[in-house]
Amino acid sequence: MSDLYDHPDLYDELWQAGGHLPFYLNLARQQAGAVLELACGTGQITVPIALTGLPTVGVDSSNAMLATAKRRAADAQASVTFVQGDMRNLAFDREFDFIFVARNSLLHLLSTDDLLATLTAARRHLTSEGIFAFDVFNPDVRLLARPHGPRFPVMEAETTSFGRVSVEETRDYDPATQVNRGTLYMSTAERRDAWTMPMVLRNIFPQELPLLVSAAGLDLVNRFGDLERGPFDTRSRMQVCECRRR
Repeated sequence: MSDLYDHPDLYDELWQAGGHLPFYLNLARQQAGAVLELACGTGQITVPIALTGLPTVGVDSSNAMLATAKRRAADAQASVTFVQGDMRNLAFDREFDFIFVARNSLLHLLSTDDLLATLTAARRHLTSEGIFAFDVFNPDVRLLARPHGPRFPVMEAETTSFGRVSVEETRDYDPATQVNRGTLYMSTAERRDAWTMPMVLRNIFPQELPLLVSAAGLDLVNRFGDLERGPFDTRSRMQVCECRRR
């Protein structure tokens, strides 16, 4: 079973940056300094930020995703430094005015220790007036309670390279670890289950999130319920967060 991030072209066709791009681009412009994106993937957000002229670094653990990011930057004539690395143990000899982790990427860190290591590393690399931002799902216990085994629809998309692609998933949620070990099934018109891939994500619940942030030496200064900076409440599907060094 392959990994989603081994297929950057498929990833780009199915999961485009959408509203994440203007949200993080605006924050980068407001900070007007050096930018670091963690789990930058194929550079969908990194490259547009770099095109504003801000010094920009992208870190990702996947060589396949970084290869696509480098091609995207070259095609756009954007100056970006891409680094293959682990966001849990960043070791740059510089600080950044804006650091961010977009699109639920923090949820690939399955343990509290790994989350704290990443949050602490981000704090260590922030300037005194810097902002660390991220977005994660607001867990929906109704979805987590779905039975293990049946497939549930995720999306259908018309792609340039693969035609119409439908995506289904299974869920196997462990409440003790807050980890969902699911499988994505992606089918084309010609081939059912053309790709079958694991998707393992931790859930961070709303009352837990500020405690994690605080334990890493950060202050949660804003938490929104969407990428348009709407209020966070019981109906919110996202937790969109802005933090500063304590």
